[in-house]
Amino acid sequence: MTHRERFIKTLKCEPIGGQVPTFELVYFLTMEKLGKVHPSHRFYEQWNQMSYQERSLHMDEMAQIYVDVARAYDHSAIFVHPNPNDVENTQWLLELIREKSGDEYYIMMHGDPTWAIPDGDTMMDFSVKMFEEPESLNEQTKIRLDRSIKKAQKLDDLGHLHDGYTLCSDYCFNTNPFYSPEQFDEFVVPYLKETIAEYRKMGYYTIKHTDGNIMPILKQMADCKPDAFHSLDPQGGVSIPEVRKIIGEDIALIGNVNCGLLQTGTIEECRGDILRSLREGMATGRGYVFATSNCVYTGLDLARYEMMIDLWKQYGNYDDYERNFGNGGTFA
Repeated sequence: MTHRERFIKTLKCEPIGGQVPTFELVYFLTMEKLGKVHPSHRFYEQWNQMSYQERSLHMDEMAQIYVDVARAYDHSAIFVHPNPNDVENTQWLLELIREKSGDEYYIMMHGDPTWAIPDGDTMMDFSVKMFEEPESLNEQTKIRLDRSIKKAQKLDDLGHLHDGYTLCSDYCFNTNPFYSPEQFDEFVVPYLKETIAEYRKMGYYTIKHTDGNIMPILKQMADCKPDAFHSLDPQGGVSIPEVRKIIGEDIALIGNVNCGLLQTGTIEECRGDILRSLREGMATGRGYVFATSNCVYTGLDLARYEMMIDLWKQYGNYDDYERNFGNGGTFA
């Protein structure tokens, strides 16, 4: 199977055998690894003034960076940050990635119209609006949703160039969700459910991302029927076995390696957490993608991430699970 095929079977929670898929929502260390700036940082204010040749060179480099990172770490999927983020240039970037990699990788993009945690400047106003103007807030959400679906449809009409959407609105702090369960039902659930359903009608898979403590709203998110959850943040107290108890085994799980430990923990702590994540994620024999609990962000030690990948290569094979993680699930 190709990486893409293995990733899709994992999203469907079908047994795959062999190596567990891996990828990162973002890999920001491209300068250190490849000597090139990550594509998401390249906002070209003079894009419209560039010649076609200059644009072509920039686009080709961005596409090559995505493919080179996937090849360097044996990732099964590529999360694309279209830049510039309009339909025409997104199509161009996706076509270049496919041209360079064929159907080897699952390709996804952001596409979440639901409300994330407001920033510090707007949090108070947003909170007041939930109580005083709920109808207005929901009307805004409907507009955002309609805009997202229309954009997805326009892109789809140009060719089915990618495989899915990752819904990246964060709902949770490490302690608790920003929304109460009742607020989440009113302001997020109907629109999250409709977004997922509309993407599915077009033939796209959906991964719901949110950091932090998702446990109080996990069942509500699961009822919206995404294909997978990312990032299963242990810094927010999220445990793979506990998530499985609540949602069952028909939604895939992605992530759970503690980013905080990767950055500040000892080598022994990092190693132990990486192996724990593999053991717990692989326990059912299906429906798990190995990844960090956030992304490979700027400031993370490259050597730590590469240690994580080395351990995945050594211990992330379903066929060797009993030998590596036997004895009641304790690493041997």
